[in-house]
Amino acid sequence: MDESAARRFLADELNVSRETLARLEAFVEFLTIENENQNLVSKQSLGTVWARHIADSAQLIRFAPGSATWLDLGTGAGFPGLIIALLHRSKVTMVESRAKRAEFLRQAAALLGLGGEANLVCARVETLEASPFDVISARAFAPLDRILALGERFATPATRWILPKGRNAKSELEAVESSWQGDFRIEPSLTDGASHIIVAEQVRRKGTGRRRR
Repeated sequence: MDESAARRFLADELNVSRETLARLEAFVEFLTIENENQNLVSKQSLGTVWARHIADSAQLIRFAPGSATWLDLGTGAGFPGLIIALLHRSKVTMVESRAKRAEFLRQAAALLGLGGEANLVCARVETLEASPFDVISARAFAPLDRILALGERFATPATRWILPKGRNAKSELEAVESSWQGDFRIEPSLTDGASHIIVAEQVRRKGTGRRRR
């Protein structure tokens, strides 16, 4: 997917309004400027930011419930957390432990006009109080086994895990088969033909049985 196709995907497939696209334009400009001060994304990817980061995040919406509480682990530069909060009917909690990036996220959320849709927690995931979420996501954050271990305190059997895993999805899923079980499937990425997204429900450690809702 190139930059033009990414913009068309947002406008035509996700019905993103011109006003919202303008907000995203402002966000891209802010991201580009701030990237000189801290390494938010690779400089190379800034040339394809609409496809590589924005559309790549937005495509996750197709796997999400219509309205949900959403936990995004290791939000970093805002992908996918900020994009989901802007485009989907979800209240998104973004977890980012690095203070400088968290400050960027606060400013970016204000620029995008996000109010109650986005909640930022500047802390390590391990320190958060356990509470259930409808969706858990993580992009370029950690290997699958680490994500599942960190996220299990926030999941119920009905929680949907939406995890972009690039070209390593199959191998990462195979690596956790001995310790985790659930309804796992691998979906193709719309932005990169060689990349995939792991979508799962009923996730639990092997040997623990089924947890009640």
